[in-house]
Amino acid sequence: MNVHKALISGASIAGLSTAFWLSKAGWEVTMIERARAFRDGGQNVDVRGIAREVLQKMGLEDQVRQQTTTEEGTAFVNEKGQVVGAFPVEGSDGMTAELEILRGDLARVVIEALPPHVHIRYGDWIEQVSNHADHVDVQLHSGQTETYDLLIIAEGIRSRTRDQVFGDRVSRNELGLNIAYGTIERETGDDRWWRWYTATGGRQISLRPDNQGTIRAMLAFKDDKHNLASLPHEQALAELKVIFAGAGWQDKRVIEGFATSKDVYFDYLTQIKMSTYSEGSVCVTGDAAWCVTPIGGGGSSLALIGGYVLAAFLSQQDSNESASISNGLDQYEQWMRPMVDKAQSLPPGTPDLFYPQTKVGVGTMQTFIRIASFGPFRKLASRIGHVARTKQELPEIRMAQTATTPQASL
Repeated sequence: MNVHKALISGASIAGLSTAFWLSKAGWEVTMIERARAFRDGGQNVDVRGIAREVLQKMGLEDQVRQQTTTEEGTAFVNEKGQVVGAFPVEGSDGMTAELEILRGDLARVVIEALPPHVHIRYGDWIEQVSNHADHVDVQLHSGQTETYDLLIIAEGIRSRTRDQVFGDRVSRNELGLNIAYGTIERETGDDRWWRWYTATGGRQISLRPDNQGTIRAMLAFKDDKHNLASLPHEQALAELKVIFAGAGWQDKRVIEGFATSKDVYFDYLTQIKMSTYSEGSVCVTGDAAWCVTPIGGGGSSLALIGGYVLAAFLSQQDSNESASISNGLDQYEQWMRPMVDKAQSLPPGTPDLFYPQTKVGVGTMQTFIRIASFGPFRKLASRIGHVARTKQELPEIRMAQTATTPQASL
């Protein structure tokens, strides 16, 4: 039987999970990544729901636990920094998950576990795709044209390759929410809690501990027309300073910290919804296929799950024929879509409800938080973190035979 060849475009969590499992299933896997080197750092991500089972199957749960940010819970504060309501880590999937880790740390754990025959080429990307029923020809920026049995697009929310292949089958739901992320210096008063402050004008500030002696900060504001991510970096920083002037609590600290931080980036939250996850010999996974945004939550968990489920259904096909691969892609989509749809179905009024404009709105929100933090209601409130859950069992993956190990299933 001929060995299938796959090209994975994008070397973050979704791409790495797919590469890990496809290679275990006997595929020859090549990865390309536009960045010139491995991208370290990033903000907090978490492993929730059935993604923990995937992590266990990978044999990486202990490594992830050793790299967690050590966050102890989520505390909502007022303009004076006084705690309005606190939600400690009490289970695996509360507001602060049991497994909180920096994106770069999670990616490094997976990349170090990849089989040695998985090749990653940095500083290259796809210019043109010729999609056929039984193969795909890919023209790369570096000049080569290569042929694969399957192209897997894991490039993230702004994937150009996805847009080229799928066109109007990609829809975007802009949530009107700007978020700026960055790393700032840790101060004496900082602890191991995620502290979250809501100000008038639809503004929020949050500070999260990490495991590197710094603080991961976030500034968010609701504005349907103002997209800072579309502006030049320095202009976006300048406008952010104006928008958060007088917000209160740690506004000055974060703005001043962002002025010298080397990793500030802006996002204008947008859900990605696709009518199909595959076409011919091309498929999509991760945020490129179903970005749920931080509002929906569980993006990293869905990325881990998607890589496993895709590889599992492809491994179950008993033929090398293109129709067999197509069948595996259909099964992958059928399994993933209910979970994705649930994550993208936001409560009515979201995100406006959580970004009040007036003092009355902020006060009302604080009252609800205070009530929700009481013991009898805390478990109910923690369900906001119950994402990446499903009653479906993970499909069986057929592991490739090696010279020393018989074929096995997980």
